[in-house]
Amino acid sequence: MSIFGKIKNAIFGGEAKAAEPEVKPAAEPVAAAPAKRAAISEVDVASRLDSIPGSDKLNWRTSIVDLMKLVQIDASYGNRKELAQELGNSDYSGSAEDNILLHKQVMNKIAAAGGIVPADLKD
Repeated sequence: MSIFGKIKNAIFGGEAKAAEPEVKPAAEPVAAAPAKRAAISEVDVASRLDSIPGSDKLNWRTSIVDLMKLVQIDASYGNRKELAQELGNSDYSGSAEDNILLHKQVMNKIAAAGGIVPADLKD
């Protein structure tokens, strides 16, 4: 899974899985399979991230490193560079400016995926 995919899953939650149908003996009528849970289409990103234990000790709102740490993803230079490349930035150098841009790109992409992201966290 891509690094962005891991961040997105940490915020939105993993994909809902259909419940296993209950196997009944042949003498009993078989009930219809339970309906699948609806996918979460919108998530209040700030509230979700603020509710993660330790969020008050990290500056996840502006720091890509802290955001990655909060969702338990290795924030090494290599992973940040890979994330930048996933988002179309092939010139990532790890500078402060690059990290700010990368954070905004992640927030913009989370918003495009249905996340409710405060305007000050996006471009």
